[in-house]
Amino acid sequence: MSLISKLRLITVDVTGTLLAYKGQLGDYYCMAAKAAGKPCPDYQRMHEGFKLAYTEMARQYPCFGFAAKMPNIDWWRMCVKDSFVKAGYEYDEETFEKIFKRIYSSFGSSAPYSVFPDAQPFMRWLRGKGLTVGIVSNAEYRYKDVILPALGLNQGSEWDFGVFSGIVGVEKPDPSIYRIALEMAGKVAPEEALHIGDSMRKDYTPARSIGMHALLLDRFKTADAESWRKSGATVLPDLVAAQEWLSKNLKDEPVAAEQNGTYVTNLGFMRYSKVKANAKKKQTPPTITYANPRKSFFPPSQVAVERTSFFLPPKLYVL
Repeated sequence: MSLISKLRLITVDVTGTLLAYKGQLGDYYCMAAKAAGKPCPDYQRMHEGFKLAYTEMARQYPCFGFAAKMPNIDWWRMCVKDSFVKAGYEYDEETFEKIFKRIYSSFGSSAPYSVFPDAQPFMRWLRGKGLTVGIVSNAEYRYKDVILPALGLNQGSEWDFGVFSGIVGVEKPDPSIYRIALEMAGKVAPEEALHIGDSMRKDYTPARSIGMHALLLDRFKTADAESWRKSGATVLPDLVAAQEWLSKNLKDEPVAAEQNGTYVTNLGFMRYSKVKANAKKKQTPPTITYANPRKSFFPPSQVAVERTSFFLPPKLYVL
């Protein structure tokens, strides 16, 4: 019997699990400044300024100002203004408003984001199996209403409901956000639910603490992944592997291993071996390389992913 046959609900994280950001933060702040007739700010200073400003705003007004009943646009206006100030740039009110509106509009659209190619097929496969699919994310309302639908991840075809911190007023790693998901799914029992994410602290640990199943994705071969495995977590490279893992008989559940410096499960190694064996028969697909989001806040390097570049800040939702 496969694990999926025992489940009624699967919840998924967003950033690092379903989608990534394109380009660098500085690209969008630079374009906005130039459109207002100002020089392009220094990328590194802008990155550091944003990191500090976002952290302070999230601490003072968590869940995008939910408890303070702060409008989303006002939360971001304060955050962006403080980001520029901390980076060493101050503008008059009229100029700043022009810059801010462009930034806010850009990150409220699909333009800065790209969906991992395995995300949509995986979610549709789950729903085709009769499972309820939920989104659990530390994100504001525009992810639900605008960004995910614009990226082809629609409520009703890819997912059934969403628990977004800016809407419910609870954020990961608080286990309450997972209890809300169970309730929204129709009072599903924790043992009938699985959560998939890419953070031990925000995804795996809180989900497991209330009795849910959980697995982690290591799309970027992060240094932390080895400690995740040693702690007993199931760690897989992508959602293709997750689908295979869910479909396997429980008695054949894969065991994590390191082989030749590449993380695989016995399931993943079998899949890799099959691809390698057939390499001469099929045209070699384009190499896909993702940046490691944990090496720096906004990795300065841009990497090619089927001719699309990504940056992936660790769980900071940039407008």
